[in-house]
Amino acid sequence: MTERFEILEKTLVKMLEDKKYSVLRDILMTMNPADIAAIFAGLQDQKISLMFRLLPKELAAETFVEMEAEEQELLIQGFSDNELKEVLDELYVDDATDLVEEMPANVVKRILRQADPEMRSAINQILKYPENSAGSLMTTEYVSLRPDMTVEESILRIRRQGVDKETIYTCYVTKDRKLLGLITVKDLLLAEDDETPIKDIMLTNLISVTTHTDQEEVARMFSKYNFLALPVVDKENRMVGIVTFDDAMDVIEEETTEDIELMSGMLPSEKTYLRSSIWELFKNRIPWLMLLMVSATFTGMIINSFEDALAMQVVLTAFIPMLMGTGGNSGSQSSVTIIRALSLDEVRFSDWPAVLWKEIRTSVLCGVVLALVCFVKIWLVDRWLLGNTQITLMVNVVVCLALLVTVIASKIVGAVLPMAAKRIKLDPAVMASPFITTIVDALSLLVYFLFAKTLLKL
Repeated sequence: MTERFEILEKTLVKMLEDKKYSVLRDILMTMNPADIAAIFAGLQDQKISLMFRLLPKELAAETFVEMEAEEQELLIQGFSDNELKEVLDELYVDDATDLVEEMPANVVKRILRQADPEMRSAINQILKYPENSAGSLMTTEYVSLRPDMTVEESILRIRRQGVDKETIYTCYVTKDRKLLGLITVKDLLLAEDDETPIKDIMLTNLISVTTHTDQEEVARMFSKYNFLALPVVDKENRMVGIVTFDDAMDVIEEETTEDIELMSGMLPSEKTYLRSSIWELFKNRIPWLMLLMVSATFTGMIINSFEDALAMQVVLTAFIPMLMGTGGNSGSQSSVTIIRALSLDEVRFSDWPAVLWKEIRTSVLCGVVLALVCFVKIWLVDRWLLGNTQITLMVNVVVCLALLVTVIASKIVGAVLPMAAKRIKLDPAVMASPFITTIVDALSLLVYFLFAKTLLKL
């Protein structure tokens, strides 16, 4: 599929260079807006403007929404006021709001000047809600019906108003803006009598969100209930907008990307990798690297404090990487599992006793098996096969006991820290691999040397 797309991209660029505009326009009209936007991403600035002007008005607006912010700004800078107004008139309110949020101040002023008063008012309404809330995510363009309308009147209203609405399949029944119920186009089309009032067939057991509901919670509701749209109400249950499925998908993608970056020890980035400058990549990566580097000082302090013990049993040094690595891996397994459970709302902070008990039992099983395998490996491979006579039975016991305790402690830490972060309103992904590995490294060394001093009398 990727190879075919690259061939198509080269063909379209060649047509543009050969000025075969008529054929090029015909081909573009058969393509999906997202695919056209992907082709624009690989073009030079001048060619983007030229190809964009070949698109029909509606397709141009749909493609514009799919483009990256930098390309959108480039086009706006080259638009005449009339061209900009034509594009804005075709945009849905939520897409126009996203555009305003991403553009620099001078471009925003020009956008708002060309937007009609109704759209300006809707944009300002959405912008007043907190970032990452349902209010900031919603669109105010939905089909509203009255409870006393008949099926026939409702269908007629949908035909008249549906052209400018983001979705018409789900319609909302309101009175004095209060949300009373919903009805689908399917219900209307399959109604036995056209004169039936929609209050008799509408669904009244509604699930809705408020304007201040977190966008992650909204996205989870789409996943759980398979909604196409979700109504947004204010504190008085007045209908103010809807969140559509495509916006929820965008939230899921953004939040997943953010979690992956945090779990990898990076600050979240709003740009794609190829569009991020070296300086931006540096700024996103260096804070965590510096923090983790400094925190590794504790590991060095532990090793220094047991320097005499290591001098007496140098062979202990050989097993430090294995203990630290196994501990870090064990903690990472638990943390990733719990972070995912928290993000899917499968686990809450109130479940911490059950989570802790489950992780303790799991870690004991893992620790025992790893310790037994490690004992056999050290005795057969390190001592007999490699001939390391410094490895005594007691040294082997020390290593394996330290491994057992390290695995148990690491899995407990990996489970508890994300839940604690959730409790204090932090993103649990912050407590993922890099952070937990640093804690576990220090913990594993401490356990190891304490066992060594106690059992080997160092």
